[in-house]
Amino acid sequence: MTALPYPAAMPARLIWGVALLAAAVLWLWGATIAPFAFEYPKAWQIPAAKWIGGFINWLVKEAAIGPVAFADVTRFLAAVIDAPYRFVLSLLSTGVLSGEGSSAVQLWPPLPWVAVIGVFVLLGLWAGGVPLAATLGACMGFVAVFGQWDSAMVTLASIIVAVPIGVVGGLLLGIAAWRMPWLDRAMKPVLDLMQTMPVFAYLVPILILFGFGPTAAIVATLIYAMPPMTRITTLALQRVPGEVHDLGRMVGCTPRQMTWRVLVPSAREPLMVGVNQVIMLSLNMVIIASMIGAGGLGFDVLNALRRLDFGAGIEAGFAIVALAIALDRLSQALARRGREAEARGGLAQRHPYVLAAVVLIAVTWVLGLLLPAVQTYPDAARLSTSPFWAAAVEWINLTFFDTLEAVKNAVLIGILVPVKRFMLSLPWVAVVALLALAGWRLGGARLAALVGGLSFLIAATGQWEKAMITVYLCGLSTVFAMLIGVPVAIAVANRDRAWAVTRAVIDTLQTLPSFVYLMPVVMLFRVGDFTAMIAVVAYAVVASIRYTVLGLQGVDPRLIEAGRAMGCTEWQILTRIRLRLALPEILLGVNQTVMFALSMLVITALVGTRDLGQDVYIALTKANPGNGLVAGLAIAFIAIIADRLIHAAAEGQRAKLGLTGGGA
Repeated sequence: MTALPYPAAMPARLIWGVALLAAAVLWLWGATIAPFAFEYPKAWQIPAAKWIGGFINWLVKEAAIGPVAFADVTRFLAAVIDAPYRFVLSLLSTGVLSGEGSSAVQLWPPLPWVAVIGVFVLLGLWAGGVPLAATLGACMGFVAVFGQWDSAMVTLASIIVAVPIGVVGGLLLGIAAWRMPWLDRAMKPVLDLMQTMPVFAYLVPILILFGFGPTAAIVATLIYAMPPMTRITTLALQRVPGEVHDLGRMVGCTPRQMTWRVLVPSAREPLMVGVNQVIMLSLNMVIIASMIGAGGLGFDVLNALRRLDFGAGIEAGFAIVALAIALDRLSQALARRGREAEARGGLAQRHPYVLAAVVLIAVTWVLGLLLPAVQTYPDAARLSTSPFWAAAVEWINLTFFDTLEAVKNAVLIGILVPVKRFMLSLPWVAVVALLALAGWRLGGARLAALVGGLSFLIAATGQWEKAMITVYLCGLSTVFAMLIGVPVAIAVANRDRAWAVTRAVIDTLQTLPSFVYLMPVVMLFRVGDFTAMIAVVAYAVVASIRYTVLGLQGVDPRLIEAGRAMGCTEWQILTRIRLRLALPEILLGVNQTVMFALSMLVITALVGTRDLGQDVYIALTKANPGNGLVAGLAIAFIAIIADRLIHAAAEGQRAKLGLTGGGA
């Protein structure tokens, strides 16, 4: 057993008892003795917003790389990204245009919808056979039949450009971090901020540096989607077996050959997980990207939210889900196909499919010039479920209005308001100290310094009150999500058919844009904290179910059989064996639920919450990069604090249970 990070003479309970007693005394009588402990003095505040705003102005107006202004460098990068995007967009959506704006004239039409679906089907046949081809055809057919084709092609164009850049950039950064451990250590906090800071917070600086339009949206997507690829690349290369390294050295590989011909191919499977994550996160960004000129399906969802048109919003949302499923299944199949083709040592079998695709495109393009229905999906054949969804929400509202209001008021008065008042009444000094103590108890002095320092910075930048509202909303949402998710996971974990259905549902919920959750909730409950909490719970419950099932399914069946042999009841087996052994994964599920909740809280600022998310959104509307980044950093600090503490607690549970080699 490792030594506890506190003196043995002082048991943990005594330390916590003294700390909590001191915090209670400060909470009850500190307002008169030490008023600064409740509200951080303005004279002591760090003017971070002013510093950040000044730095961005300096970047735009004065910074230079040699003789070239920094702003010119960013605009050049924007032009480099814009060129392939315009090319792909012309193939899929706009066609070849002459002129700009509303005066542009189409010289050649884009690829017909029949050709695009046909190419996806051929890719499916080549990569995974008839089942995959049918899945891809059904997904793309759904997009066409429900009238989302034009917007989906705009979104697909941005994904086709953003994903390769994100994959290559993440791969190169991951390789560099693997080669240079100091770079890995330096990059970790940067990657943490990239993943935890709300995207809204850095949209304004991106607009200032890269301009308004699809290119800026692609840059924002890359910042959000690249970190998982970087982390997975470093981890995958670190886990390549030593025998592979020895084999490469034995055959005389140079460092470059060792990397690209030995190690990267050996790590293909985890690297494809990174590619999949880049695709999924890029699709998650489409709505936020639409705010800065990306257009596409994201703009349709955002426009539906502004009109509270739930039917139109959910149709566009399901089109995003269809794209996500198609790209996810295709990327996984291509990874498997790549390994198989390499094992056979030939590429000749690809040529029939390439030839078929070329012929299909040529034939359908010519037919499209003659038959409009081949070029563009006919309006008369389109379907729409929008009236159904709108009528369903209206019926629920009219039929259950009194019940919904009673539930809303009961939760507000009985839970939300008391917890919110309690959180706002806490002295920041006591909270910082208790967080530092928790870090010390779970991970030693380094973790104590991290969580204590980050929580202090939240207070020192004047964000404490809004941060407490954020923590209250996120905390309660996480509790409710776990109360729903854990029982559901227990019910389906050992039932294959039930878990298959549940997994399909939560996969859909996870890929459905978060904005879609807001519309029905606002229509039923109007704006406010309760509305925000319901939307957050609906979005975050996926993580609690997924990780709990993972933990329960990972319990050794022999231990369960041993429990039954000893006469344990099913309840005892569940509570004393299965849940106990699954606790590390359940804690990681709590971690991910917190991350989902925090990411959703920024979006719920649109429905009237008064937390850090609202500050981020207001800064975006006022083009104030300083205030937006400070509020975004505060949210990131909350996420990092929760992540480190919960991760340390999960590792502690693993150590107590004698589990090794696990943990995320």
